[in-house]
Amino acid sequence: MTGLARLARTVLLAVVASGLAGAMAKADGEAQILAPSGALHVGIYPGSPTSMVTDTNGKPHGVSYDLGGKLAKRLGVPVDYVRFERVADIVTAIHDGKVDFTVTNATPARANDVSFSEPVLAIELGFLVPANSPIAEVDDIDRAGVKIGVTKGSTSERTLPAKFRNATIVPAESVKIAVAMFVRGEIDLYATNKPTLFEMSDQMPGARILEGNWGLEQMAIAIPKGRESALPLLDRFVQDIKSSGALETIEQQAGLRGAVNARRN
Repeated sequence: MTGLARLARTVLLAVVASGLAGAMAKADGEAQILAPSGALHVGIYPGSPTSMVTDTNGKPHGVSYDLGGKLAKRLGVPVDYVRFERVADIVTAIHDGKVDFTVTNATPARANDVSFSEPVLAIELGFLVPANSPIAEVDDIDRAGVKIGVTKGSTSERTLPAKFRNATIVPAESVKIAVAMFVRGEIDLYATNKPTLFEMSDQMPGARILEGNWGLEQMAIAIPKGRESALPLLDRFVQDIKSSGALETIEQQAGLRGAVNARRN
């Protein structure tokens, strides 16, 4: 090898090494931003495929659960799942910097408290009624004496009072408690996203979801304010899990029903 060839080879190796070092430093920097404690703290709540459910073997699945695990692996950090009873508590924990990651409805109100990636998926909002309910369609709902259950602190609780002025909105502490409220006659129907309604209906023989929807939730990754420099990585991550088919697999494993194509706002 001539002296000139050796010099060219040395320069090439130096450039490659510099590029790899730069990529590793960037990855380390993004991990420090998204998981400053050294682990990615993922907020989950039970009962919704968009967050976390368990299969017949007791294995957990869900959009937040699985995407959190995949992102932690990409960042090269361990994942720590932090369990809550409802999504509103997770959003508060992210705002307070106690949780690093979840997937939730990217509403303007929540965008005041957390930062969002591009949409991951969109899901329909609907209503669940129990077996033998006299409510056959949405037009039957807005009547005096009708009690609409919603999850406390949810988008439904904030939105539905303006849509239904005669019916009564009844907050429930959690989806699990809402199922019991049906049994006790404390609510006549329940309003939330359809994946959660399908999970509830599986526990309520004869229950049904009313035709149509009353809106869409644009589900996106939520992270604490002040970490926006990592959003380009999160957007690439979202694009990758969509294009690779990983998101579709996660939806199937979680039994998610009621999803439609997401769009940018």
